Amino acid sequence: MDSAEGLIISALVVFSVLVMSGSGFSSSPEKEPEAMNRSEITTSWNLSSLFQDREAASEEYKRLEDLSKEISVTFRPRFQNLTGPVLLEYIEADKNFSKRLNVIYAYVSAQNSLNVNEEFYETLLSDLQNLSTDHYKAVSYAEIKLKSLSSSEWDRIFSEELGLEKYRAYLENSYRRYASHRPRDESHAAYLADISNQLMKIDTEAEKLVTNNVTVAGNITLENGKELALNSETYTELMSTDANRNNRKKAYDKRFDHLIEESDRMAEIYCNKSKLDDLLARELNYSDSYDSKMFGAYLTQDQVETMNQVFKERKGDFDGYYEFRRKRMNLDRLKPYDLQLSLLKSPDQKYSYEDTLVNISASYAQMAPAFQEIFLQTATSGSIDVYPNPEGGKRPGGYCQDMCALNRPALIFMNYKGLIDDQRTLTHEMGHAINFYLMGSNVDYLYCTGTEYEMEIPSTFNEELFVDYALANYDRETALAVLADSINDYVNYFTFQPMITEFEDAAHDLCRQKGNLSGRELNQLWTSLSRQYRTSLVDYYAEDNAQWTYVSHIYFTNNYYTFSYALSKAITLSLFKMYKEDPQKFNGNYAAYLSAGSSMTPQEKLKKFFGIEIDRRLFEDAMDVIEKRVEQLEQLEGK
Repeated sequence: MDSAEGLIISALVVFSVLVMSGSGFSSSPEKEPEAMNRSEITTSWNLSSLFQDREAASEEYKRLEDLSKEISVTFRPRFQNLTGPVLLEYIEADKNFSKRLNVIYAYVSAQNSLNVNEEFYETLLSDLQNLSTDHYKAVSYAEIKLKSLSSSEWDRIFSEELGLEKYRAYLENSYRRYASHRPRDESHAAYLADISNQLMKIDTEAEKLVTNNVTVAGNITLENGKELALNSETYTELMSTDANRNNRKKAYDKRFDHLIEESDRMAEIYCNKSKLDDLLARELNYSDSYDSKMFGAYLTQDQVETMNQVFKERKGDFDGYYEFRRKRMNLDRLKPYDLQLSLLKSPDQKYSYEDTLVNISASYAQMAPAFQEIFLQTATSGSIDVYPNPEGGKRPGGYCQDMCALNRPALIFMNYKGLIDDQRTLTHEMGHAINFYLMGSNVDYLYCTGTEYEMEIPSTFNEELFVDYALANYDRETALAVLADSINDYVNYFTFQPMITEFEDAAHDLCRQKGNLSGRELNQLWTSLSRQYRTSLVDYYAEDNAQWTYVSHIYFTNNYYTFSYALSKAITLSLFKMYKEDPQKFNGNYAAYLSAGSSMTPQEKLKKFFGIEIDRRLFEDAMDVIEKRVEQLEQLEGK
């Protein structure tokens, strides 16, 4: 990995030059890209491109039930004496089923995201989870057989069918690699499938509770006498835009106490989940669910622990930023309700969605043309649902759902409020969309995947592109606010996100020891870990915090997700240095990297295209960049 200090400094010198040469602020660039036609921009999903209506989706669900049975009956006897041609035929048939299931799941999940209280889609989502479980049971004989084959048997099968060669990496990574982590027999596979189904149901239940209960804290009376109902969207907007400190304190306190009230209920759900997590892992010959996660991510626990240790050791690198924020806000001491406020002169300044798209488009100016092309297709094809609607049951947050099965733009879910931070959120999700589209266009559907941290690299890289653009094009005050927000995001990536994974691991351990935990016990655990990561320059509350209750990721069937944000950001900062040094050379490698999907292992891809290895040096280099960014912020303030 090329991580010389000179490379870090030279990239940041470029950043400084861009900041100092910034022109007067405009919510859109002086000259918009010719391809951006505002009249073609869409702001809500057109899900009819997937299914015309709910009846069509229901019919497809019934057809998939029949197709699953057909695949099972057709191939079961043929797997007794498996040959290369039979395996190729099976892969193609099961791939077709998987693609169709992906499309209907995307449709139903999207409808459920728009209204978590819509009973029809909640039921159909549950039915699809059951279908996925039943299909796994029905064809588990194939998994058991393929994970039990010897090397000589694999050699024979490949020699019998040349068409299998394009699936060699898929078979290696999905079956041969898991020879020691396979179901014992079909009965065991069915047992494992039922556990997975229970976990999916817990995930759905938790998401509904987070939307309807956990993030709905009640009403507060603002200083101007108005009543404000706190939910995920109103809370976030108030904390980031309201310059009245008393209002922010009221909102923070109201939610702080409310989360504690919700913690017992969510603790019960979480403990039930953790028991199933570990049961599933142990049944597959892992020591626990964390061990299972590391194996699936091609990582070692030592690598993640090294990352966490570096971030804890160097948390002081953010102190200059906290001191800058304190002075900027003219405060004696920072409180937790001071950390989200935008540092714009008018924190509640709004940016139209159309202007934000133009800015994001402009930030791709030096990237490969495919970036602009995919961006424009996504923005104009009914592929982004833009605005919040919590009263209508729309869930909080944002995500990107791949549509590789149809080779069409991904679906992006947003709760766009017009704040400056929403611009970075949108380009984050657009990074996923670009990645998915490149994979879908360049590799077989079965390779349109990757580990979480790989999937987060294009999204976090897009964030760096946007910050770079803002520093070059916004006025000094706005550029300063954007840079401060960016550093605040680094705090999130390198302290909050890895802390969540540590919390999950420790909470699982406590559940193993005690069986059931109270909200109070998990609140204590969360606060204890938080103290290891957080700064002494903020006066956090002495009481234990129940912030964990609304972190959707900890209820995912896919455990220990959030450390991937930290790992991806560390890799991204290395990539961004390369990009600033030689955009043309970087773009070729980057496009190839994003297009490769899982056709290579994560380590092989990073080494081949960028010479990067995941070790302590990578994380130290990332924190070196943070140091320079904070220095840059202080220098910009001095100007």
